[in-house]
Amino acid sequence: MRLQQLVTVVGAHAEGEVGRVITGGVLAPPASSMFECQQKIIAEQDGLRGMLLSDPRGSVNAAVNLITPPVAPDADLGMIVIESDHYPPMSGSNLICTVTVALETGMVPMTEPVTRLCVDTPAGLVRVAAECADGKCRRVSFRNVPAFLMHRDAMVEVPGLGLLTVDVAYGGMIYVIVSAEALGFTLAREEARSLVETGERIKIAAAEQLPSIHPENPGIHTINQTLFAGPLHERDGVKTAKNAVVVSPGRIDRSPCGTGSSARMAALHARGELAVGERFVHSSILDTIFECAIEEEATVGGHDAVVTRVGGRAWLTGISHYGCDPEDPFPTGYRLNDSWLTC
Repeated sequence: MRLQQLVTVVGAHAEGEVGRVITGGVLAPPASSMFECQQKIIAEQDGLRGMLLSDPRGSVNAAVNLITPPVAPDADLGMIVIESDHYPPMSGSNLICTVTVALETGMVPMTEPVTRLCVDTPAGLVRVAAECADGKCRRVSFRNVPAFLMHRDAMVEVPGLGLLTVDVAYGGMIYVIVSAEALGFTLAREEARSLVETGERIKIAAAEQLPSIHPENPGIHTINQTLFAGPLHERDGVKTAKNAVVVSPGRIDRSPCGTGSSARMAALHARGELAVGERFVHSSILDTIFECAIEEEATVGGHDAVVTRVGGRAWLTGISHYGCDPEDPFPTGYRLNDSWLTC
């Protein structure tokens, strides 16, 4: 066996969403911030994304996460999220997977009953509380970077759908939020393909018509994903809702989506529908849940913002080694539109 590079990956999923974690074989470039580290990886090491998230080695239905040394002096570890078509500044389900893997493989010392960590991400510092028992990480909650509404009740012309009313909000990446009910969706599993096709059309139109730039980091810009929001209910005094996030280039996030949950809480708070301290349970197309809350109000570049907490569970699924033979004709993989809506 001849391999140019051997990459070790620990498999995991958070409430159904696959988030694999690179634990060996890849070194992060030196940088003055985690955002700069991410940008260097995009410019210099993007072949890793192709190798691990494209055929014949990988799949569109996953993300991979690179654990790095932190840049911020008060952080315990760094994390770069690599998705199929881009590198988001932050991802909640991927953070839950990464922390769980780091603790259960011994990369980070585990303290029971709660391990407290600070994770350095391209979006900023994220403080984590991991509930641990009997050598296992049982649940991870994180205090996310501030989330805020960027466009409220904006009108978007979408081919085949007409004029839609949407919100745009940031929760670690930028989402266009649209009512699922208004488009006839109940967010059932059998609607997944239609949600993906519709969501990609909405995202493309919204990204073209609604410029969205983070006021404190212009490198974070452009709407990344569509969030179909189910109606808000109250059950036993707790606000609940279902959602489905379309991950480009074409699949449904299997989890309730951590940064999407933060973005939605920012939109709900701006409308007076979710108060500071109120619990919010967000569910996925699989009916798995993230338990959430708004912890406090904040300001980001003149925008009213909220600091949210999101919590969920992850499970390890296996360990794999990936490599590339020097004669392999597909060192960075290939993509076909039988699994990718856009190639």
